[in-house]
Amino acid sequence: MTYIETLGIKAQQAKKGMMKLGTQQKNDALLAVAQGLIQDTDAILEANTIDMARGIENGMDPGLLDRLKLDASRIEGIAQGLEQIASLPDPIGEILRMQKRPNGLMIGQKRVPIGVIGIIFEARPNVSADAFGLCFKTNNVVILKGGKDAIHSIQALCASIRHTLEVQGIDPDCLLLVEETSREATVELMKQHQYIDVLIPRGGAGLIQSVVMNATIPVIETGTGNCHIFVDETADLEKAIEIILNAKTQRVGVCNAAESLVIHEEIAPKLLPKLTQALIEKEVEIVGDKKARACSSSIQEAEPSDWGKEYLALKISIKVVSDIDEAIEHINRYNTGHSEAILTKDYDHAKQFLEEVDAACVYVNASTRFTDGFEFGFGAEIGISTQKLHARGPMGLLALTSTKYIILGDGQVRK
Repeated sequence: MTYIETLGIKAQQAKKGMMKLGTQQKNDALLAVAQGLIQDTDAILEANTIDMARGIENGMDPGLLDRLKLDASRIEGIAQGLEQIASLPDPIGEILRMQKRPNGLMIGQKRVPIGVIGIIFEARPNVSADAFGLCFKTNNVVILKGGKDAIHSIQALCASIRHTLEVQGIDPDCLLLVEETSREATVELMKQHQYIDVLIPRGGAGLIQSVVMNATIPVIETGTGNCHIFVDETADLEKAIEIILNAKTQRVGVCNAAESLVIHEEIAPKLLPKLTQALIEKEVEIVGDKKARACSSSIQEAEPSDWGKEYLALKISIKVVSDIDEAIEHINRYNTGHSEAILTKDYDHAKQFLEEVDAACVYVNASTRFTDGFEFGFGAEIGISTQKLHARGPMGLLALTSTKYIILGDGQVRK
């Protein structure tokens, strides 16, 4: 029996106890885990220092280093996410509907856990606690497989959580960590269909495609974010610049950062000189098409590949269009189904954009940076799904549940 199979068996054994946990016990445990993480801040930061040093030594991209980095404030934020999860309504056991059939049978649906959830992610240690909290609240067991670049941080976070669970009298194996960092261990995990009910990858396009292509377990895709902002001819210029700067530079290495701008040709000569100056002050590299470059000498020529790129860096592309139809066509061609925004004062344009843009989250007059489980009131998120089956957009508690039919009878037999 392999190491990965052993984890699968442990997960199945832990699932039995998880099914019996009630709301109050889960909430108390989540609050205790949150406090435990605060108390263990020094140990967690010490482990994170090792990962950060190795990342810098190996030339890790600055955006990825930002995701890897932990500090006291970020650990406090992780703890607050767990506390918010504890405060949310418990979806498990909810009766979604109940209908009486002509033969007297009462047929309804009840919300239940999925079972065992596997999560494969890269250099994002906060995923450890977020994933645990959401899975725990929904009575699911979780198996984590983090990237080797964050392994020390992940180990420290999981050790803290498991210790608190044990103190609370809960089987710590409801959170399992794959501590082998080899690709072979990852591929083997993807094929444990007899133990794992669903896989959720969190990371770049390469990781996601690897899981989709290799897994024998159902996968919920959490896609990359080539997010666009379309500024139409009626937009408020000052608000547009503020929103774009936030969406691009507030935090660079995240999937909900804006990577591409689409500007209406009527407003481009007024907007682009001011906008490019503001972006350059934030050290953003700007590339664009011929019409965009005619409006500002600060814009370099875009390559065809730029329109479909998730930069995760201080770089942005600009496309100038003649109308909203061209904007929507461009966005739907190159987006990744993540988050798209329109800046406008025109109600009809806003309505058309909301209806025709194909993405998990579509915004009017707001930054794409709000696509986030915490901002949506979920406490945390398991990821942002860009697929269309079962879950789409930021995945909170409901996305980690399934349903089963419950049928109540009084002696009925089928004739």
